[in-house]
Amino acid sequence: MIALVARLVFPVTLVLAAALWVRSYGAIGEGFGAGATAGLGAGLQYVALDRATARRRTLGRHAGRLMAGGVLIVVGVVLAPLLFGLPPVSHWPRPTHAAAHIGMLELHTAALLDLGVAVSVYGAVTANFDRLFPPGREPDA
Repeated sequence: MIALVARLVFPVTLVLAAALWVRSYGAIGEGFGAGATAGLGAGLQYVALDRATARRRTLGRHAGRLMAGGVLIVVGVVLAPLLFGLPPVSHWPRPTHAAAHIGMLELHTAALLDLGVAVSVYGAVTANFDRLFPPGREPDA
């Protein structure tokens, strides 16, 4: 029964995390909340399912790569403005220009920074659960 609940809850946590990230342009720090929410859903998979299934469902074997990719996105957003003679972490598009939109999502550097934070946090949480549950461990029946 708990395995069924875990399988049903994980996609919901991913949708909730995506909603938190899309909302991120209006509130500071939602990238972390999105990554933590998705990571907790991944943790539930490790607790309720066997390790191989949890790794497959959560991209657990790629958690380190996800974490590194998120950090690279964050570093890129922070340092890219230096290439154009602007201070680090400059907002783009500039405040005098309108940002492009995809539905409700406003495309600008803050959203990209929050995406990097979310991916990095999800990778870190998933990597920790992946290490916490070693191979061969089966969930209690």
